[in-house]
Amino acid sequence: MNRYFKLSLLAAASLGLIGTAQAADEVEVLHWWTSGGEAAAVQVLKEDLESKNVGWQDMAVAGGGGDAARTTLKTRVTAGDPPTAGQMLGMAVRDWAEQGSLGNLNEIAATEGWEDVVPSAVKAFAKYEDDWVAAPVNIHRPHWVWSNPQVLADNGIDAPPSSWEEFNAAAEKLQANGVIPLAHGGQPWQDATIFEAVVLGLGGADFYQKSIIEADEEAITSDTMKAVFDQMRTMRGFVDPNFSGRDWNLATAMVLNGEAAMQIMGDWAKGEIVAAELIPGEDILCSLVPGTEGSFLFNTDFFAMFNVGDDKQAAQMQLASSILAPGFQETFNLTKGSIPANMQVSDENFDLCGQKSMADLKAAESAGTLMGSLAHGHGQPSAVQAAYVDVVTEHFNSDMSSEDAVQKMAAAVADAQF
Repeated sequence: MNRYFKLSLLAAASLGLIGTAQAADEVEVLHWWTSGGEAAAVQVLKEDLESKNVGWQDMAVAGGGGDAARTTLKTRVTAGDPPTAGQMLGMAVRDWAEQGSLGNLNEIAATEGWEDVVPSAVKAFAKYEDDWVAAPVNIHRPHWVWSNPQVLADNGIDAPPSSWEEFNAAAEKLQANGVIPLAHGGQPWQDATIFEAVVLGLGGADFYQKSIIEADEEAITSDTMKAVFDQMRTMRGFVDPNFSGRDWNLATAMVLNGEAAMQIMGDWAKGEIVAAELIPGEDILCSLVPGTEGSFLFNTDFFAMFNVGDDKQAAQMQLASSILAPGFQETFNLTKGSIPANMQVSDENFDLCGQKSMADLKAAESAGTLMGSLAHGHGQPSAVQAAYVDVVTEHFNSDMSSEDAVQKMAAAVADAQF
């Protein structure tokens, strides 16, 4: 071990990045769920394990699933001291599995029938070379339209728009009446959340598969993709002048307080709705982005299980078992706003939006239209994802033409693949 590496490990330890000794009957879990609602969701898992005499050593990294969590995790694994499990999105699970860093969950998966209850598109990330390496916690759907029914009604709009023609007409009417049609936060991932929804809504599932999942150059430069950018340009005109840099939850608040009529955002927005003592699906309406009915984009939080010593594997298996158990899946996802990754969980206690999402998930699983979200780490590896998102954000914040956007995107994606 060279002097620089020794110093790096000492620095990491001083910052709390290197864990303390972990007992055999406890799990150490790295995650980024640190906000109020997220912390409450984590507590559900912690209490479940404690009821089974498995301790919980919390390794929370604030700041979402970005650089802080990745850096912390990389430091721990490089030091030969991985946590029991780390929260990550789909493509990150694949990256760690390819490096040979993850453990094998086949025994618990076979015993508890994971193969039969987890959707195939989610299994594609939870398994690597036919071995289970991660346990899926939830399923989020990013292409929802959240709308304020009172604002719509006050402006002569009977229901959330179900087509792009209706969407644009409603937005123009709202804008003429002095209402912000679309609450939006000008951050790249939020731009990409709208973009992927428009790709699916205008092009359909086959086009999304070709242009996003397969990164097909012909699809990326097609007239359909030009139409996507045309619609993005139209939607840019429906946001308020102060959108740049706004956090997503502040955009959600604009819909809740009647300042804006609609927001395109994932079902994590339900946490803000519930916190405001409103009922999702009633006080704030949930509808799918126009044209996306019958398809289901998803992003899933996984706990990937790292290679640990034999003395720690029993606790690790209990963690994995608890994550997929129906009771935990229901309680956790009711708290988080997502839906269970275990499709056998009943929808009885979920709100109207959750019930629709659970029914649509099963339909999409059967139809083969359950596809990974580009914006949320399930459509492409990070370098290729960034190539898409950079062009989307540049277009949204400039006068770039749709023709130039598709050519630039095709070139950027091609470069990122090598």
